[in-house]
Amino acid sequence: MKWLSILTPLYALTTVLGSTTVAQAQPAGDEALLQMQQAARKGDQKTLAQLLPLTQGHPLQAWAEYWELKARLANASSTEVESFLQRWQGTYQEDRLRNDWLLQLGQRRQWGEFIRLHGDFRMQDDKQLRCYDLAIATIQGTQPPDAAGQLQDLWLDRPNNDDGCTYAAGELYAAQALPESVIWQRARLSAERNQQSAARGALAIVAPQLTGQLGTIFAKPTQYLQNNLPQGTPDAAQRQLATLALVRLASTAPQEAAAQLRGRWGELLQAEERNWVWGVAGKVAARRLDDDALSYFAQVTRAADLHDDALGWMARAALRANQWQTVRTAIDAMQPATRADSTWAYWLARALQASDTRPEAQAQAEQLLRSIASVHGFYEQLALEALGQRITAPPEPTPSTPAELAQARSNPGLQRALHAIRIGLRAEGVREWNYTTNLHEPGGMDDRRLLAAATLACQEHIWDRCINTSERTRTLVSWQQRYPMPFREEVTNRAQSIGLDTAYVYGLIRQESRFIMDARSHVGASGLMQVMPATAKWTAKKIGMTDFQPHMINDHDVNIAIGTAYLKLALDDFDGSMVLAAAGYNAGPGRPRNWRNGPVLDAAIWAENVPFTETRDYVKKVLSNTTNYAASISGEPQSLRARLGQVGPKNTPVAYNRELP
Repeated sequence: MKWLSILTPLYALTTVLGSTTVAQAQPAGDEALLQMQQAARKGDQKTLAQLLPLTQGHPLQAWAEYWELKARLANASSTEVESFLQRWQGTYQEDRLRNDWLLQLGQRRQWGEFIRLHGDFRMQDDKQLRCYDLAIATIQGTQPPDAAGQLQDLWLDRPNNDDGCTYAAGELYAAQALPESVIWQRARLSAERNQQSAARGALAIVAPQLTGQLGTIFAKPTQYLQNNLPQGTPDAAQRQLATLALVRLASTAPQEAAAQLRGRWGELLQAEERNWVWGVAGKVAARRLDDDALSYFAQVTRAADLHDDALGWMARAALRANQWQTVRTAIDAMQPATRADSTWAYWLARALQASDTRPEAQAQAEQLLRSIASVHGFYEQLALEALGQRITAPPEPTPSTPAELAQARSNPGLQRALHAIRIGLRAEGVREWNYTTNLHEPGGMDDRRLLAAATLACQEHIWDRCINTSERTRTLVSWQQRYPMPFREEVTNRAQSIGLDTAYVYGLIRQESRFIMDARSHVGASGLMQVMPATAKWTAKKIGMTDFQPHMINDHDVNIAIGTAYLKLALDDFDGSMVLAAAGYNAGPGRPRNWRNGPVLDAAIWAENVPFTETRDYVKKVLSNTTNYAASISGEPQSLRARLGQVGPKNTPVAYNRELP
């Protein structure tokens, strides 16, 4: 078969490298650890205790002890915890268990012990612990002046069950250091996301007597609004509860919420409350690519009353409609940290260029573009091109020396991480690798040490750690590490044989799997190109792979053959649009077929309006990756804009391939 002849060299390469799989026989300690991992995920304390002795002296013994103690941490003694922390001092497992134990202490309100142990927590990556810190400071009367702002950043977007930040909010509110409006914002965001327990936690702080009404507000918002329409002027509590009901309604039926606002409830609410609901209605409509979105946002009398997420969708809807002044209004109202993101810095610059001819406005636009312009991202690349430059691969830094590589290979944390990944404990290995390479303390890894660690990962063919580690360097940038090309001959031959841009294939693989051959997504996609089982079966038949079996999708040669074939079919179905094909590869072809039905747009505007966050980010990263790979492969300056083009309704006589899964 033709596809087999193309891939024969890859089979030979696999044989030469002597690849092994986790399924092959493993030492007893390795096997015990694999079983303990599964037991830990199930909370199976008995199995963990039985297997623990088999891991004594194993390089990953710290993981075994961590799992066993973590599973029974709620009933463990402080002596046991202290012993573990001392025994594994300086390791990732010590810091992770410290994190777990601090959460237990916070939930128990054992503040003295919390304070004693928290100072040695190195990762400082747990928002609940930061909230507990704020709570303790507030109890002691030493909270920082910006405590309310810190709490908002930590709490508003937290999930349902967040004891730490909810507790801190209560303490700050009691100390009159947190405005009541922030707590109601938390309740509104929870109503929009259908998180009733989070809303209840917020109401318990400011209006505990009203929590009983949340059931009806969440389940039957229209009924609640009808049954609780006051005859006279409502008090603050009545308005706030009605706002929650309207937010809940707007999150599923924006037209109904709009009708309520245009009726009696619109007269009874205050401006800020109305603005919030209009913002939610506009956001939901914008995500549906509904033309009514801007009419809802037009009812907002003060953009600063909206949450940044709603403002983002206000800007996106305005981009679709070519309303640059509205784009500016939305971005200007965002919080400084959001506004500084490259997405909004770029679009604010574009809005200024399009809507304000004054020299100072044009100078501000150029300054915004210069502040983000680089080769390291979608909008960064677009900013670079807007300044008249092109994307080129930077010169490679001096390679790691033998001494630097020896230091990386002898690092205990990296050794444990590599061992974990090799035996099948990928998640644990990645966490330990990241911990070891991150700057947790003075004297941590500088750029030269990060490059050496990335080189080690590349040499071991652990491409995701190679890429991610190299991406953290600040002044030394290795394009070979950040944009590696494993299986180059196979990918190139396959792509060229079916008329695909090799850079596009690599750009997609880098985003799909980071070249992890055994990668498997939460929805069941497998391998380098993350192909779904049904898609693999259909595509294999299309390309004449008559002997295909489902397990074969994890073989990288088969995965490349099927993945590239499907990508080519998707690209043809979308008339050569890389943007639409990438969206179809991620979300299925039916969705971008619908999303393109509207005005003809600059593809960057179309991509920014993709309703799914995952697909929106995916499309932008695939195209950015593709441009960088093209620069590396060709050695010539490249243009992202040239790859984007425009997106609009299908205008060719060739019908869609409705069989395409």
